[in-house]
Amino acid sequence: MSGSTFQFLHAADLHLDSPLRGLARRGEIADAFVEASRRALENLVAAAIAEQVAFVVIAGDLYDGDWKDYATGQAFVRQMGRLARAGIRVFVLRGNHDAESVITKSLPLPTNVHPFSVRTVESVRIDELGVVLHGRGFASRSVTDNVARQYPAAVPGWFNIGVLHTSLTGRDGHDVYAPCQLEDLQRPGYDYWALGHVHAREVVATEPFIVFPGNLQGRHARETGAKGATLVRVVDGRVAGLEALTLDAARFDHVALDLTGIAAPAAFERLAREAIASARAAADGRPLALRLTLTGESALHAHFSTQSAQLGEELQALAWEVGDVLIEKVRVATRGPCRAPAMAAITGFDDIVAAVAADPAFRADIARVLGELRARTPDEALHLLGLGALDSDAADAVEAAADAVLAAVDGAGAMEPGA
Repeated sequence: MSGSTFQFLHAADLHLDSPLRGLARRGEIADAFVEASRRALENLVAAAIAEQVAFVVIAGDLYDGDWKDYATGQAFVRQMGRLARAGIRVFVLRGNHDAESVITKSLPLPTNVHPFSVRTVESVRIDELGVVLHGRGFASRSVTDNVARQYPAAVPGWFNIGVLHTSLTGRDGHDVYAPCQLEDLQRPGYDYWALGHVHAREVVATEPFIVFPGNLQGRHARETGAKGATLVRVVDGRVAGLEALTLDAARFDHVALDLTGIAAPAAFERLAREAIASARAAADGRPLALRLTLTGESALHAHFSTQSAQLGEELQALAWEVGDVLIEKVRVATRGPCRAPAMAAITGFDDIVAAVAADPAFRADIARVLGELRARTPDEALHLLGLGALDSDAADAVEAAADAVLAAVDGAGAMEPGA
């Protein structure tokens, strides 16, 4: 058994048909982001076939939540059918977004797809490879127990893979699910842990290999950069290499544009064009949604602050010249020439904002308020108030509030004697 040589794909957090966030009513190019999760799944399947992998592991959150209709499930089943015809097995784990209690609809799965039990840790053997996979999915969305302690000891002489959807000891921006310590994953003696839940790629450890592949497709402006899955090569029964495969179908990016000393609109436009072009090149031909944050001390600050809607349209016009780039949001964090004295009174402001944004109780309260506003306020009224479609989340709300505070401080500084 220990002499087996093969490779497999480890993916997680596909969030198939995740709702569009940050690009509501943005026209044809926004459609590429609506379809991005399905296209990324297609890319995952194509990579599995091209790499001739022995099997694919999906470590939770295949779906973003309950299906709006059966089209979501059919999209997944169709792609699994492609893998079935290629002789590739798939092992799927339920996470917090697609827990058994969350998904109310179902479809027959192709025979090559094995969903792990949500009642107990299940061990599945692939005899011809000498591989055994151990996994347990979520029966309900809220799993706060240390599930890792339930996993059995490794099967001697076999290549053991643990599959788990977990926040480990906690990761920024991710709620706590199935928390555990590194020691809990080292205890069973497995060769590889295929984790899910954290959307940033991370090799947590190499003895044994404990890996978050990150999500397959970015879902909003804070999930920037290349996304995909991890290709794992096993030689003589040991992990011989990991390769991060880029499989996303659309890309989000966030660029900070320092306008210190920029006073002429023409100079600002030139700088913005260069930044947009650079971000588009980094997306390698994928549709790009770009968030721009304007920083620095600039004589244009007053114009930016009072003409924010026009500024967004101006930057979008510049983006069309560069290519098919959507300006997802423009954040004005510049300051006027007279702002420094007023800002001295709130030293450490950024640290305070970061601490507030990281508070789980605060995030929950903000999410509740945003949900109520979405439910009760017509879209037209939201736009008149400058709130868009309120498809933002707690982090966006904190960011907007911080901008409002800075603008108020800036205004106070401008009224100081001698300013």
